[in-house]
Amino acid sequence: MSNSASPNLLESLSSSLSDLVARTAPAIVSVHSQRAQSSGFVWRPNLVVTAEEALAEDGEVTVVLPGGDTAAAHLVGRDPTTDVALLRIERDDLQAVTLDTTPVTPGALSVVVGAHEGRTTAALGIVSSAGPAWYSLRGGRIDARIELDASLRRSAEGGLALDAAGCAVGMAVFGPRRRVLVIPSATIERVAAQLESHGRVARGYLGLGLQPVRLEDGAIGAMVMTIDRDGPGTAAGVRQGDVIVRWNGAPIETVPALIRTLGSDSIGSVVALSILRAGEPMDLHLTIGERPQT
Repeated sequence: MSNSASPNLLESLSSSLSDLVARTAPAIVSVHSQRAQSSGFVWRPNLVVTAEEALAEDGEVTVVLPGGDTAAAHLVGRDPTTDVALLRIERDDLQAVTLDTTPVTPGALSVVVGAHEGRTTAALGIVSSAGPAWYSLRGGRIDARIELDASLRRSAEGGLALDAAGCAVGMAVFGPRRRVLVIPSATIERVAAQLESHGRVARGYLGLGLQPVRLEDGAIGAMVMTIDRDGPGTAAGVRQGDVIVRWNGAPIETVPALIRTLGSDSIGSVVALSILRAGEPMDLHLTIGERPQT
């Protein structure tokens, strides 16, 4: 009985996976920028989300729609810290996806649906790891850490990651050593909305150039090497040469870790700084500003 039942189970699984891909395919596009090629998906009827890292720094961008039609794309905004970029195309008849924020669990199946020259591609994988929110190396807050054990072609980066029910749980991107990560739906919704409204994601700003130094007790401090005369640091009374030893009462772990906390939600918040100035302790309060556009 088990031998006769197994092919039916496999056929049922295969058919279900094919159906998931087919239902999602109308929302998946190929993205071309200079010599780069990736995937994207229709987030709103005329807005496409794709992987920021896979998008060329400049030059024209085009998308190949399902079926092979080509459309010019305008860059609305990009956020390297979360790997989300938003494109606008002059089409409002495309099928948009509904992103799902239901948490995923390790061991669950996942299908990544991408596109290559207008043709749908698919890769089957498994959720190898799922964890809490984290900060990328560039300081972007990612609402959950999701890793897939899947073999993904380069052109599929920016495609949709689906769960076994066909819900779109996020966008597949490459992490270090080509590890497949998923930028979760909650992050995409938050970042894409900011890009649509403002063309960028606001970041916190201290107006300070910091360098790590070793303190006498072996702890880490952040020395102020440069200072923006019109920045929040100057307004708070920080001077060049000061050493920040505590941030809101907590010791400084690393300077990059400190900078990564300056997300959009930090703007306007007041932090208590414990500093050393010429060896003497002082306490200051700094109101985090918004990083100027460059």
